[in-house]
Amino acid sequence: MNFNTKVIHGGQHHESATGSVNVPVFLTSTFAQKSPGVHSGYEYSRAANPTRQALEDSLASIENGARGLAFGSGLAAIDCVLKLLNPGDEVVAVDDLYGGTYRMFTRLFEKYQLKFTFVNFDDASKIADVITDKTKLIWIETPTNPLMKLVDIKAVVEVAKGKNILVAVDNTFATPYLQRPIDLGADIVMHSATKYLGGHSDVIAGALIAKDAELGEKLHFIQFASGGILGPHDSYLVLRGIKTLALRVQRHSENGMKVAQYLETHPAVAQVIYPGLKSHPQYELAKTQMKDFGGMVSFTFKSGKKEDAVKFLEKVKVFTLAESLGGVESLANHPALMTHASIPAEKRAELGITDDLVRLSVGIEDAEDLIADLERAFS
Repeated sequence: MNFNTKVIHGGQHHESATGSVNVPVFLTSTFAQKSPGVHSGYEYSRAANPTRQALEDSLASIENGARGLAFGSGLAAIDCVLKLLNPGDEVVAVDDLYGGTYRMFTRLFEKYQLKFTFVNFDDASKIADVITDKTKLIWIETPTNPLMKLVDIKAVVEVAKGKNILVAVDNTFATPYLQRPIDLGADIVMHSATKYLGGHSDVIAGALIAKDAELGEKLHFIQFASGGILGPHDSYLVLRGIKTLALRVQRHSENGMKVAQYLETHPAVAQVIYPGLKSHPQYELAKTQMKDFGGMVSFTFKSGKKEDAVKFLEKVKVFTLAESLGGVESLANHPALMTHASIPAEKRAELGITDDLVRLSVGIEDAEDLIADLERAFS
């Protein structure tokens, strides 16, 4: 199947009892057995639920993986990956991380004797320099949140080759419509399914997709044993969102480009960070690794003042000032005060997350209305 067909039909089957085209929401905790240990494939909904199974099969299909798993949040999915590791293991992670991921790494898992090294992944050789015989996981975001840095997934996979190191990619910003890390050699793909996969700002969910069945089974055991599963109704909402993923992300990308081009010409703007602009330092990699460039745009003010960013964000009307991203509606965010506030100020400064940085999640509204809203907010 091609991708636009996969989002609707990939891994999906009509419900066997009634022929229902859409998978029902199986609101049940447990399942009747014919005899002790003899059942239809479902025993207890923490282990498996038909609605969640349909979503997990769809996830595997659209990312070209062997096994999909659905969690109660993106962070629950990341938590599952880290539980593959043992005390003393080391993780090499991209330095520009989502604040919640950085918080989990440094404030939760470091105390269980996992070591995290944060590196600028612009050059794969920098990763090779910090890998040791204890390195067991490389964690990638691409594009990163909120500075829209790109990581060459193939190059990182090549560095990890033959070293018994897993490569995991947070593919939330790109979505499988624009980028499929498993095809580029990654072992695990993670999504905050709250974002583009769900697509309507009405669910909190996470996803993992494993490259091979053996790894998928290990992750499933941790999911089952730890219990961070996604409920059946939320599973249904994400599955419904996936059916329109290709249409939505194409529109997000079209609008994202228009907004980025507008911002690049505005006299109050110092820098626009968008992979689809030729001014982006990794524009050529973006063209190679991604189908299109998505709906996430960040920018800074020429004044460099936090007050100008705050004033701008207080004045937007079509854009909503809120955390999160990837919904059909456009959102605006101040990373230093909102999504990345958990990262220490000195670390933010080191990365380039300045106090005048604004991150936009460009929705699927008419681009003309979005640009008019931005113009009013600048005035």
